[in-house]
This record gives sequence, C-alpha cells and structure tokens, in this order.
Amino acid sequence: MAATQVITSEWTKIRSVASTVWTLSLAAVVTVALGILISVLSKNEFDNMSARDRASFDPTFISFAGMSLGQLAMIVFGVLVVSNEYSTGMIRTSLAAVPQRGTFLFSKIAVATLLAFLVGIVTSFVTFFLGQAMLGSHKASIGDPGVLRAVIGGGLYMTLIAVFSMGVAAMLRSPMLSLGILMPFFFLISNILGNVSATKKVGQYLPDQAGSRIMQVVTPFDDDTPYGPWGGLGIMALWVIAALIGGYAVLRKRDA
Repeated sequence: MAATQVITSEWTKIRSVASTVWTLSLAAVVTVALGILISVLSKNEFDNMSARDRASFDPTFISFAGMSLGQLAMIVFGVLVVSNEYSTGMIRTSLAAVPQRGTFLFSKIAVATLLAFLVGIVTSFVTFFLGQAMLGSHKASIGDPGVLRAVIGGGLYMTLIAVFSMGVAAMLRSPMLSLGILMPFFFLISNILGNVSATKKVGQYLPDQAGSRIMQVVTPFDDDTPYGPWGGLGIMALWVIAALIGGYAVLRKRDA
C-alpha cells in the first residue's frame, strides 16, 4: 500500500474514534480555562507580592499554568492513537494490510502529530491572549522580547508530549500500562525529582521539566538551569526521538 493511502487510512481511523477527538478537545478547554483562572488569581495577588516576586513575575508563563493539566489529555490522546488497535485486536488486520511496519507506525504518528500540533498551537495562542486580558495592567504583549517564542513553544511542547506518549505506547502496546506509567511519571515522579534539591539536577533533564523552559520569558532569580529555552526543547525532542525509536524496534521485532 502506498504511503499516501496509509496516511489517509490513519486519518480516517483517528477521526472516527470519538475518544481521540474528545481528548484533544479536553486538552484545549482545560488549558485555556485553567490559564484564565490562574491569570485572574495572579492579578489579584500581585499587590501582595514581595518586591523579589514582582521582579520575577512572568505574565506569559502564568497564562500557561493550565498546560500542566492540559498535557494530561495530550498524553491520553497519544496513548489511545497508538494502543487502541492493540486493545481491540485490530492491529492484526492493520499489519496484514500494511506489512511495512515502519510505514504503518510513522504514518499513524505523522497524522496524530499534525493534529496535536494544530490543537496545541491554537490552544497556546488562545491561552496567551485570554490570560493576558485577565492580567490587565500586568500583561505582556506578543511583541515583547521572548514572548512569541514562548507562545509558539507552548504549542510545540503540547505536541511533543503527545508524540512522546505515542512512542511509549508503541513500546508497551497497552493503553492501561502506558497510562499507568506516563501519568505517575509526569505528575508525580518528575515534580518530585525537579523540586527536591538532591535530585534537582536529574529532574532538569526530564522531558517535561526541560521542555517547559520554552514557555518561560522571565528567568527566576534562583534559577541555575544549564540550558536555555531552545536547549530545553531540544532535550525534550531527544526524549521523543528515543521513544519513537523504541516503539519502532518493538513493533518490528514482536508479533501483533
């Protein structure tokens, strides 16, 4: 089967599964809604902040506060896109129709990545503009230094989270197992490692900790991270590439 036919087939699969559509919608809604809420709370709290906190106030990053929960839906989307066929048994039919396993996997990931990027970039811009509107006089402008990079980076971050989840799901071949590992990793283990002084240097190189740097415009006073915004996104991209290579290796060697 030609690559274009495989891509068309994968688009049809993703579009026809309600759960994948709902998870993308939820990622956008949660990110925007929570970003607005945190922006409102930050505006009301600004006058009570210390001079040090005001100096490191990052209105752009604050509007992306909802990304921490929005990425939850992106993880679910990435896992379901890849592992749904394993849980239903349809993977055998798919691989019989497309025996070139590399073509099959990367066509699926290409379509899902494009969808995740479109949702992620629109969500990022909407979140930024609505969040800044809530911040009032404390807002940042899209033309300020570093702001456009941060907003575009927000969309790229959401996309890479989804693609990383696709790679992990391709390796584990089970939605429950994939989510059982990814959820604690991003919402518990990563936060602990990144906030405990003894393990902070390790936590800085985890995909979400590194990737989220792209959304920061103002660097906190006590920040000693050895890389910048694009360096952090690059580290996250390396994690994604490693996950995709692992997923392809498993698919190529194991039976459906």
